[in-house]
Amino acid sequence: MKKTILALVPLLLYTSLLTAQSITGNLTQLAGQDIRLEGFNGLKTYPIASATIDEKGSFNMTYSKADYGVGYLISADDTPLFVILSGEAIELFGETLSDTETLKIIKGQENQWLGQYAQEHPKREQALSAWMYLEKMYTLDSLFSVQERPAHSIQTEKQRIKNEDAAFLAKLPKASYVSWLLPTRKLVSSVSTVAQYRTEEIPATIAAFRALDHTDQRLYKSGLFKDAMESHFWLIENSGRSLDSVFVEMRHSIDAMMVNLVKDEQKLNEVMGYLFDLLERHSLFQASEYLALKVLNQTSCTLDTNLAKQLESYRAMKKGNTAPDIVFDKEIVAPGYKDTQQPRKLSDIKSNYTVVVFGASWCPKCTEELPKIANYYSKWKQQDIEVVYVSLDENEQQFKSFASIFPFVSVCDYQKWNSIAVKEYYVFATPTMFLLDNNRELILRLQSVEQMDAWVDWYLVQGNK
Repeated sequence: MKKTILALVPLLLYTSLLTAQSITGNLTQLAGQDIRLEGFNGLKTYPIASATIDEKGSFNMTYSKADYGVGYLISADDTPLFVILSGEAIELFGETLSDTETLKIIKGQENQWLGQYAQEHPKREQALSAWMYLEKMYTLDSLFSVQERPAHSIQTEKQRIKNEDAAFLAKLPKASYVSWLLPTRKLVSSVSTVAQYRTEEIPATIAAFRALDHTDQRLYKSGLFKDAMESHFWLIENSGRSLDSVFVEMRHSIDAMMVNLVKDEQKLNEVMGYLFDLLERHSLFQASEYLALKVLNQTSCTLDTNLAKQLESYRAMKKGNTAPDIVFDKEIVAPGYKDTQQPRKLSDIKSNYTVVVFGASWCPKCTEELPKIANYYSKWKQQDIEVVYVSLDENEQQFKSFASIFPFVSVCDYQKWNSIAVKEYYVFATPTMFLLDNNRELILRLQSVEQMDAWVDWYLVQGNK
């Protein structure tokens, strides 16, 4: 048995060497410094290899088949160099990773194509933007619009530039990783230009985003996983449509993403969790509500517990629902009320609007947001808005010390996450804020104090409907 094991060791070592590839290089100005290689797994990065550059500037490290995708080399100057880890050996030469003019890929065909396109494509984009600027002048300005030959020449040059870029991508071997990566990077990086200067391309660009398969391992390992989602929904939001039309387009995009994601439980949780937070941060609540219901209603995948709670809270506490009453049966601090007139439950408060804030003295974000609310309180109170702070503190002294400086109502039952109010309002993080009307109907799930103050200015102070 011992002889068999000893015989297997060289075989396993040989097999591992076959599946590993080297990254070597010489960086003359980084002698003696550490360099590391990191890869991408969806929304996260992970370490692949590290080395110390010798006194001559040389280094050597390896990556394996499991790292197939995009990685980045990074040294002390914190400037990353992106490389394609497609199974080929890579060799580079230069002074530093950040000096792209001296840096050359001398081995690794896919990385040479990546470097060439990274240099040429931005120049084409700049030239294209310049010709488009001139085209507008020769189309819209009466001084130039009569000149047909220059206008025709501009069109011809624009098309030549586009054809040249397309020809470069078309000649890449179809089975190579770079042939998938470069068009995808181009798509993601184009959204700002398309939204501002090439609005006629918006429908096709959105369609290209919808065609992306978020279960594709090439995307998952590309470093574009998050950027693709952000660029996709940013373009819809900034496409010049009405808000109602924006939400319609976002629903179509969510539907398109779900087609493949329902077949991959892990990626469904990762993508939809991030996208839900993204929509919430941008106050795109109709879209986040649609996403929550869409994901909750699918039956083929098991949701991560935290994501399920987050989405379920949206279903239970969505706009238009009636918020549960909250009984103030333990501690209450209400400086604006006489002792005999203190509210004993949320429904006792007779203001036109109530902001309910769940937080705690131990929550770093709460210690920023609640003092802001205190600063706005006088202004909001003039618009008949009350604030109720529901604390998740467990310690009486900590609660009273924190809440005593606030001019609004503060309550605490010292049950933390086991509080009835916390459970009934589906609170899973602090701070969590809701705006209710005088019937406790939910008007907004607030993402920030600034959002609430903007709502006050727009709807109450300025009287917009």
